[in-house]
Amino acid sequence: MFDHVVFGASDYEQSKSFFLRVLEPIGIEIVSEGELGIELSSDGKTLLCIRLQQIETPSHLHLAFVAENREQVDRFHRAALEFGAQDNGAPGLRPNYSGTYYAAFVIGPDGHNIEMVCHEET
Repeated sequence: MFDHVVFGASDYEQSKSFFLRVLEPIGIEIVSEGELGIELSSDGKTLLCIRLQQIETPSHLHLAFVAENREQVDRFHRAALEFGAQDNGAPGLRPNYSGTYYAAFVIGPDGHNIEMVCHEET
């Protein structure tokens, strides 16, 4: 869970399309878009902000998004791979984190490690 995460992208349109598609399972929507870039949210409280920047090498981030159920984690992973993301951990339990930590990981367009996690029981 986070309040907001802000990062620049080497290809703004590609990153915008990627995050809108792969976060669709949790209801991501555009909150605003303007001269600075785009703000996305699924709950109106937390924001993912992608900035319009012409940068060659953005810093890599680890972004972890909360899912309400395991199906959302599975759908996220499938959508990300269909979009061309690199698999960085298939959906499944991560007992080394906790007995209910169900997550999937991908590497996104700019090399960011993107995770979706569900902490609920099955």
